[in-house]
Amino acid sequence: MHPFDTNDPGRFIADFITGFHEDLLSSEEDAEAVVDRYHTSDIVQIADGHWMDRAKLVAHTRPIRKRRPGLRMSVHEAFAAEGRLAARYTMHVRDPKRELDIEVCFFGHFADDGRLRRAHMLTRAVPVAG
Repeated sequence: MHPFDTNDPGRFIADFITGFHEDLLSSEEDAEAVVDRYHTSDIVQIADGHWMDRAKLVAHTRPIRKRRPGLRMSVHEAFAAEGRLAARYTMHVRDPKRELDIEVCFFGHFADDGRLRRAHMLTRAVPVAG
């Protein structure tokens, strides 16, 4: 049974992304440990055609930890079946130098324990909500 089989898929994806973000920023814990808590060892993420495995994902966390942006999620729709989740959401990102709203179309496959195994994402910047 997958965690979103008994939970709202929109709530699951929002909690997954914000939880990962908060765990990265709330401690000095090794980034690899945080990545491994949320992703399987064979993770593959493709965002806008850019391929990331576990090593690239860990490297991607370093600038996030340095900038320490705030993150809020707005989930517009989400559907789940048999370990797969599709969602459209907006990430509202704020740091001292900028504000970004990024719309994401997400298609992911999660392991039974709730960790992300595969993801395909299409993103686009949208005007920052007033």
